[in-house]
Amino acid sequence: MAAKKPNKVPDKGQRHRTAEGYERQDPYWAKAKDEGYAARSIYKLQEIDREHHVLQPGSRVLDLGCAPGSWLQYAGERVGSGGRVLGVDLEKVTAKVSSNVIALQQDMYTLTPQNLPEGMLPLDVILSDLAPHTTGIRNTDQARAFHMSARAILFADTLLRLGGGLVVKTFQGPDTPRLIQGLRKRFDEPHVVRPKATRTKSFEVYLVGKGYKGAPPESEDPLAVL
Repeated sequence: MAAKKPNKVPDKGQRHRTAEGYERQDPYWAKAKDEGYAARSIYKLQEIDREHHVLQPGSRVLDLGCAPGSWLQYAGERVGSGGRVLGVDLEKVTAKVSSNVIALQQDMYTLTPQNLPEGMLPLDVILSDLAPHTTGIRNTDQARAFHMSARAILFADTLLRLGGGLVVKTFQGPDTPRLIQGLRKRFDEPHVVRPKATRTKSFEVYLVGKGYKGAPPESEDPLAVL
């Protein structure tokens, strides 16, 4: 998975990725290969979508940290020819995607409403499978994951339509309650999900929001300091 800057003041030598970067060939990996998907993470999004119906035909979708491209492939199928999917990653996506999908090789921290492709706004759904490149120091890795997850949630305040949806990966840690509170402040239906395809020893969970209701007042926002 693509490398991205881990926080507001990024370390230029630090890059990040999802767990797919250290893939082990388990049954989900084999299934993804057989079905033509770029990575086993497809089945995490598929399970979330089947349970919470986040993606709909005709939706406009932003996929943060999209490489190697399995979520782009799935989202492109789900939104159909009437929808559009935009992926953003520092790494180039080489996976085969449908014609309604665009992948930009770009730093997500540079995204603004002004530099998104024409016709993408307002978004219906924001997806993020971002994760930090781990250091082996759990507190450091969790802090970096928190900042990246929080940044993905905050994108909702400038890019997502009212009523829209969100799926964001994070690693469980001391800052996770802040993320969940930030989700609850913004969405009518907040959920914390651990898909079956998640590796047994992984600390990752997915924050799922449905029914975006707008940005909370800064004084009530647990993510306002970012």
